[in-house]
Amino acid sequence: MLAAGASAASAAPTGIYADFANCPTDNPDVASCLVSDTTSGSIKLGNQDVPITKRIRLQGGVTVNPDTFETGFVNAKNGATLSRTALKVPGGLTGLITPAPSWSRPLRSLFYAAVNSVNDVTATAELVGPVQFSFGNLLNGEGTAIELPLRVKLDNPFLGDRCYIGSSSSPVRLRLTNGTTAPPAGVTPISGTPGELGAVEDITTLTGQSLVDNTFSAPKASGCGGLFSLVVNPIVDLKIGLPAKPGASVARLNGDAKLAPAASVATSN
Repeated sequence: MLAAGASAASAAPTGIYADFANCPTDNPDVASCLVSDTTSGSIKLGNQDVPITKRIRLQGGVTVNPDTFETGFVNAKNGATLSRTALKVPGGLTGLITPAPSWSRPLRSLFYAAVNSVNDVTATAELVGPVQFSFGNLLNGEGTAIELPLRVKLDNPFLGDRCYIGSSSSPVRLRLTNGTTAPPAGVTPISGTPGELGAVEDITTLTGQSLVDNTFSAPKASGCGGLFSLVVNPIVDLKIGLPAKPGASVARLNGDAKLAPAASVATSN
């Protein structure tokens, strides 16, 4: 009987709550479950613009301070807080790197072998710290709604499997708003779109929102080129324009979000 009860409790939510399967409803502090899908837009780091052509999902649980009503964020189950969505970098490897005459013969051979096999380079955003979430700012269209500390992984056989922009100690920190940004002096603010508030039974929906940021910085690349990283990292930096100061980079994330009571999600299976 105990085993049957545990199995039922862990069953996935169904129906309109199916998308909230990774909500940490077993955490008693979680009041609501959040799913936010970015389906278009772009992320520009320095000089390099990467269009968003696949869905990027952010999900987890939302807590509420009973005294201040401020909201917090709890990571999703199964390491699914931010989907690892690989996006194609326009131009691929030849768009990021130009071989120099000073390159050694082994390095040039590796470069051309990679280009001949696959020129594609993908960029994947990965979380390297806690997510901050303000439901009030999201509804009011002002201030930071979602803060994401990220590193961006660049993938290609030539770049190796440890080519990153950003790290846990020096992240690309997006402070996304659906209102108007407050960039450094001399940088023009940009505005997002609050979207349309709606409901499906007890699920709050926000459709057609646009979250933006042009206040973040981007550090130098690291680990690109494996054994040749001392040579390759500076070339990647030069091409992309890294490190990039606040105002040089821009994020525009367009999509929809929804929020469901954790109790409804937990009992929907």
